[in-house]
Parts: sequence; structure tokens; C-alpha cells
Amino acid sequence: MIDFLIQTDKDLFLFLNALNTTWLDPVMWLFSGKYFWIPLYLAVLTWSVIKHKWNALWFLLFAIITLAACDQISVVIKFATERPRPSHNPDFAGVVHHVNNYKGGAYGFVSSHAANTFGFAIFSLVAIKKRWFTISILTWAIVVSYSRIYLGVHYPADITCGAILGMSLGYLIFKVFQITIKKFPIKQVKK
Repeated sequence: MIDFLIQTDKDLFLFLNALNTTWLDPVMWLFSGKYFWIPLYLAVLTWSVIKHKWNALWFLLFAIITLAACDQISVVIKFATERPRPSHNPDFAGVVHHVNNYKGGAYGFVSSHAANTFGFAIFSLVAIKKRWFTISILTWAIVVSYSRIYLGVHYPADITCGAILGMSLGYLIFKVFQITIKKFPIKQVKK
């Protein structure tokens, strides 16, 4: 059964990675970059300031904790499982589509990009609770995660398990955030 799942994952990767075009290469490269998304993070933080006033400091702290936890736990899992990325699989030499000759680090299970984007998405969407935002932020997480398959550095299982990790941590940390702002609200200083 495990061999079947691994082979299915590889076959699905090859199918999805082959769906590439020259004009999409720079787009997926951009979507995969961490600095491209800073305006999104700032927009969510701005919303938090409007909604929570001084408690936006708590929101910012817990958003950072979410990203840090997702990133660090995914890295620990990568080194614990030591599953090579498809870009480092000798069976795929000359078959995998790469952009800018980027091949990523040695190990890919689980995807830190998927964990981070889905963690932030869930943390922020349960806070914002607007349909348009939920659709937008989940679309963003899916596109960023797919870009990793497109770039040839993650299998679909890397993405799926990274997303599950991120969603779980994002929701759990949001619950801790809710408890924290109830027990320790930051009062506005009056002049």
C-alpha cells in the first residue's frame, strides 16, 4: 500500500509539473517568493489594528508565532523523514521542469511553504470571518503551494501534509490568541 501511495504521488507530481508554460514560469517564481506577499501580511495587520486597536499587538505576536511554528516544525519533519525533493530524485533527471535552475534543499516532506501559507490563512480567516477574505486567502495559499510543485521542488504529498500541519497549527494558535486577548487585554493609554 505504501509503495502504491508513493508511486501515485510521483505520478501526480510528474503530471502537474509538466503543466508548464514559458509565460507562467516568472509568475510561479514570483508567487513562491516570500517578499512578494509582504503587502498581504501588512493588509491583514492593518485590519487587525482597525478591529482590535491595541490588541493588534497580540494579533501580530500570534501571527508571528503561527508562521514561526509552522516553519520550524515543518523543517524538523523534513530532517526527521529525509524524503528527497523531486528535484533531487535521480530518476527524474532531465524530466522535472525547473525555473531559474532552482532545486531547493535536499529534503521536501513536508512543504514549509504550504505549512506557512495555510497556517497564516487559517489563523487570519478565523479572525476576519468574511467570505470574500476566506476565498481570497485560501486561493492564495493554494496558488503558493501549487507553485512549489510547478517549480519542481515538492511532491503533492509534501504540499498536502504541509497544508494539514499549517491549518492545524493556525487554528490551534488562533484559539490561544482568543484566550490571551480575553485574559490579558491591552488597554488603551488615556492622555
